[in-house]
Amino acid sequence: MLIAGFPAGSFATNCYVVAPAAGEECVIIDPGQDAESGVEELLREHRLKPVAVVLTHGHIDHVWSVAPVCGARDVPAYIHPDDRDLLADPAKGFPLGVGQQLLGGLTFSEPDDVRELADGATLTLAGLELIVEHAPGHTPGSVTFRLADEQVIFSGDLLFAGSIGRTDLPGGDHPAILESLARVCLPLPDETTVLPGHGTQTTIGRERATNPFLKDIAPIDGPHRGL
Repeated sequence: MLIAGFPAGSFATNCYVVAPAAGEECVIIDPGQDAESGVEELLREHRLKPVAVVLTHGHIDHVWSVAPVCGARDVPAYIHPDDRDLLADPAKGFPLGVGQQLLGGLTFSEPDDVRELADGATLTLAGLELIVEHAPGHTPGSVTFRLADEQVIFSGDLLFAGSIGRTDLPGGDHPAILESLARVCLPLPDETTVLPGHGTQTTIGRERATNPFLKDIAPIDGPHRGL
């Protein structure tokens, strides 16, 4: 398994490429601000051919470069339907006025081929099986991607090392993110590697033991946990 990544742009959003091995097809996760050159460098270094871009949610720091990255390689983008409108209108993800201040003068559009993610679906892409789990709270359409044959979860902005996603932006819901953490993350084995949308990687066991936001949450077994 090959997983490589880098923090993109001023938001330092982790962009990942995932492939069975070097020299094979790959999936790109969350190409954020000015991510094109970093993506190209990883593809060249590992001799990878992308077949899709998958998005953990629609906030601009995670989707900034999705249209140019998809367009350059003629690949589809996958996003949950509840966040799809943020692709073309990312200002909706900010309080009124703030989005215009941050993004004024910039225009964004959907990639030519956008496909919608469903909770519990398994995406079979590039020789990988990515299990999609809807995890609202940070945004209504937040999802995680779990590698079916590996103890690895791409948590987006649901779970970080020592913290969890913010819920004070439009569409945020604190009770919902706690439920998502209980249902999506806490039932996973302690050894599971967490690759978050920002910051350093961690493990479920480490977060279960030390993350102050998880101390009062009990796991909820989901219907398609399959572990």
